[in-house]
Amino acid sequence: MTENELIEERYALSMERIRTIAQEETVGEPFRGYFRQVSGFIALCGTVMEAVRTGGFSAWDGGRLRELNRSLYADILPDRYEKSFANPSYAVKTLGKGLGKLLCFLYAEIRGDIVYAFEGRMLEMTAFNEAFIEIYNLFEDEGIPSDRSVRDILYWCESDYCDVMLPYRIREAVDPSLGFARTVIMESDLADPDYLYRFGEYISPEEEKMAAFLNGLPEETIRRMADTFTDGYIRGFKIMGRDLSKKKSVAIRYPIGMERVVRMAIRNFESAGLSVIIPRVPAGSLNRNPSGNAGYSAHPANRQYDYDHRYDSALYLDKAFRDRKLSVLKSAYAALRKEAAEYAGPAVIETFGEPGFDPENKREAWAFNARQQKLFLEYRNASMPVVNEYIPGDETSFTIIAFPVPAIGPDFEKIFAETVRINTLDQTLYGRMQKCLIDVLDKAEHVEIRGCGENRTDMNVYLAEISDPEKQTVFENCLADVNIPLGEVFTSPKLAGTNGILNVSGVYVGDIRYRNLTMEFKDGRVTAVSCDNFADPEEGRKLVVQGIMNNHESLPLGEFAIGTNTAAYAMAERYGIIDRLPILIVEKMGPHFAVGDTCYSWTEDSPMYNPDGKEMIARDNEVSILRKTDVSKAYFGVHTDITIPYRELGRITAVAADGTRTEIIENGRFVLPGLEPLNEALDGIQTGEPVSQHT
Repeated sequence: MTENELIEERYALSMERIRTIAQEETVGEPFRGYFRQVSGFIALCGTVMEAVRTGGFSAWDGGRLRELNRSLYADILPDRYEKSFANPSYAVKTLGKGLGKLLCFLYAEIRGDIVYAFEGRMLEMTAFNEAFIEIYNLFEDEGIPSDRSVRDILYWCESDYCDVMLPYRIREAVDPSLGFARTVIMESDLADPDYLYRFGEYISPEEEKMAAFLNGLPEETIRRMADTFTDGYIRGFKIMGRDLSKKKSVAIRYPIGMERVVRMAIRNFESAGLSVIIPRVPAGSLNRNPSGNAGYSAHPANRQYDYDHRYDSALYLDKAFRDRKLSVLKSAYAALRKEAAEYAGPAVIETFGEPGFDPENKREAWAFNARQQKLFLEYRNASMPVVNEYIPGDETSFTIIAFPVPAIGPDFEKIFAETVRINTLDQTLYGRMQKCLIDVLDKAEHVEIRGCGENRTDMNVYLAEISDPEKQTVFENCLADVNIPLGEVFTSPKLAGTNGILNVSGVYVGDIRYRNLTMEFKDGRVTAVSCDNFADPEEGRKLVVQGIMNNHESLPLGEFAIGTNTAAYAMAERYGIIDRLPILIVEKMGPHFAVGDTCYSWTEDSPMYNPDGKEMIARDNEVSILRKTDVSKAYFGVHTDITIPYRELGRITAVAADGTRTEIIENGRFVLPGLEPLNEALDGIQTGEPVSQHT
């Protein structure tokens, strides 16, 4: 019997057994209700698997596909979640503190069956089917089994199948032959919204609205969007001095609903000789990152559900598991060395405009203890050199662009058109203005940043020293290539002497808006953090550490930048959407600070030049330079941007070593000669008219 035949037999036997559980009464309540509900969900996913194995959903009409999608996600939608066994609070309340928490974990892992079924991944479904049956048998044999016996089954399921799930995750990130999403995008009738339901992700009205809106746009507009996206990616290689001709693949990460743009982007990349990879966000806890996940996805069915399960790996994370996972990672990359070497990097489309999310911290949810937190960070630090060995950072590039979604409000279409305009502003004009700014900053010892009104920012940021002013610079002139839209100059600050308080009334990181965020710095390191998201200050501190600092209690200041995209700021003010914009755009709308690694992590030894030919020398700081002696101390795998919007900004002043002061911004307006056009967009806020500064 071949391996595939063996898996098919195991899968068939497990599904046959699971379908009988709903009719059995051998397990007492309240656990009987749990096993019936979960077995019913597995059986529904089995229906999907059967359809996939027999030719897909060609015979299913749109109504049936929508009904299937709703059925698959109904249990975790907000109106049902309070009484769902996927909700750790309800599971613990109903099933008990120990078993409830464990069985909630199991159900969340089994919910990955949606992805496995749509993609025909029978082995992953079989693994959790068998774990489910084994645990069910415990209840049949023992009545109420011990927490330890259930936990052991879950632990060994994750450990045993680590060498299946982790390599697949790596493969789908670098191997173009895994073409599930690409097939849906390129072969579907995008005018028929039924195609959205073929991905297997939750489809809300927002995805249908976005797809319908894009279908109504002229071909010229779609092409302009796609060309800006792909041209920026290709231009990034040229600017960074990297050889794109050695690469054969690029990964597109995007939100479902944007397929018309993505289809054209795929064609653009393929015309440039790049095969397109479209990886999905990970389905299981083993591959999820508590701080966010990369891949294509749709609007979350329930953001609280995702938040509740972000630390599910706490069930099994111990030293042995960390070591096993690292060993599997190394083997997987070694097996995929060719595909990894040919991978050029990600091209990312983001969206913005959804209402903010205020998470609830549930004591019943899994969370890392101090020992696990240390193991998690150790794994990250050990895995980064492995990835860089097979995908060298100095040989890849990326690009990111963002567009609004209909949920942003009644002005969606106007905001969308404005965003397209902002994404295509005149690079020559901005390049010239930003050079004026850099020429002043290059003469400074440090920069003072002060807030105004209720903003308590009071920062002094010290800069790297230039030895040859004719050939060197400490700020990169950032135009629309890897980071769209254009509009910032940035540096890796000198940590010694960089002190003060960074404060902002609100900033989005991922789905969460941090209210009255404050970070304190001493010699460029974070010493204290807070936010007002919770009544309990300690809960707010933990949220910042988890969501912004990726569980590090302290991080260095990896970047200081001054944003110049006043056109984006004017749009935000005109439509009242500043709290809905992504950091990708917000970071161009004032000074911003990034905690964690520098912008040049893993590529510090690769020269970088501005359009004027000067080399950007501030690629290292006192932490990243430790890579030369102990790489484990040099990187954190974090780079989180925080921006002070112009309206909260009192002044930015460049201060030379002799005390000479040059004002750059006063009261939210640029006062440095040569930057006058930037204030025109700010003036346009009052008139409601956008300023034409586009190509």
